[in-house]
Amino acid sequence: MKLKRIVYACLLAAGCLNASAQATTATEDAFNAHWYVQAQGGAQYNVGEVKFGKLLTPNVQLAGGYQFTPIWGLRLAVNGWQSKAGSNLTTGKYYWKWNYVSPTLDATLNLTNWIGGYKKRLVDVGLLAGLGANIAWDNDEANQVNADMRAAHGFPSGSDVAFLHYLWDDTKVRFTGRVGAFVDFHVTPRLDIGLEATANTLSDHYNSKRAENTDWYINGLVGVKVHLGKVTRKVAKTNPCGEIVVEKVVEKPVEKIVEKVVYRDREVEKAREPLRRDIFFVIRGSEVSKEEMTKVDDIIAYMKKYPESKVTVTAHADKGTGNARLNKMYSERRAKIIFDLLTKNGISADRITTVAKGDTEQPYEKNELNRVSICVAE
Repeated sequence: MKLKRIVYACLLAAGCLNASAQATTATEDAFNAHWYVQAQGGAQYNVGEVKFGKLLTPNVQLAGGYQFTPIWGLRLAVNGWQSKAGSNLTTGKYYWKWNYVSPTLDATLNLTNWIGGYKKRLVDVGLLAGLGANIAWDNDEANQVNADMRAAHGFPSGSDVAFLHYLWDDTKVRFTGRVGAFVDFHVTPRLDIGLEATANTLSDHYNSKRAENTDWYINGLVGVKVHLGKVTRKVAKTNPCGEIVVEKVVEKPVEKIVEKVVYRDREVEKAREPLRRDIFFVIRGSEVSKEEMTKVDDIIAYMKKYPESKVTVTAHADKGTGNARLNKMYSERRAKIIFDLLTKNGISADRITTVAKGDTEQPYEKNELNRVSICVAE
């Protein structure tokens, strides 16, 4: 029976060593910053008092952008074609349209990756906001409608009475802002089919009518997005035997500490190994899970066994989520929770050093693993 146990233990150890060797070479896909281009087409509704269907016009948009992180991106979009307005008067219903082009710089936020972390999915949902210009021209129909309104009310053709109080001609350039939402369906790693809706606001002069409020038009678009360059990169997977094998670690290797022990009535020196435990957290989290709590227990046991030992807790946050201010806060919370757990279990505060790195250092190649407090007791 004892021989069987020894053989079983050897096989298990060999399996773990083999898995560890594989983990150093096995890789998985992680996000890589990249450029993309978009082409979209659809319709525009220029908000007004006449029926919805009467104010629909064709719309197109071309864009190029850069995805900095799985969450944040920036794009330059050029949108345009036609806008349309209408008016109901006692003398009849009038409609007119004109042409425009609108370049805007948009910031994009991928909500799916922000909430659930980056991974391969079929669908991503996000928000966008942008600022730009609206360049409008060819407002001849509005000028003709204004003349028809004058004639319908009995004013002579040469009259300067304006039923459209903000009537304009030639080419006008106006400031515009917009907000919107998008849904991307991933056909291949490089090709998406997407839906997008944006609400755009301009000055009250845009549709030639005076309404004492800003003018709005809403664009609904469908199109394709093509990702350029490498959209993913390879990173090392975790070791299936429990420990995580990494390619790059921020912390310097810890040195062995020598202690004296008594062996067969004589004092000899024995190397005491420092203890390192990496305690991982969920996205935007600072609570220690039941599984990770066993690592905290290891540190407590070590420090009680060696009363002269001290521990350094270095807390991090992943750079792919949130921003520098938020990530600094998350790392501070992750350092404090370890400090509190140690002190509540009898470890003196003067034996604990905490450091909150935020996202300034990333000890692991895989983004999700950087939600961590690295504890070294020695």
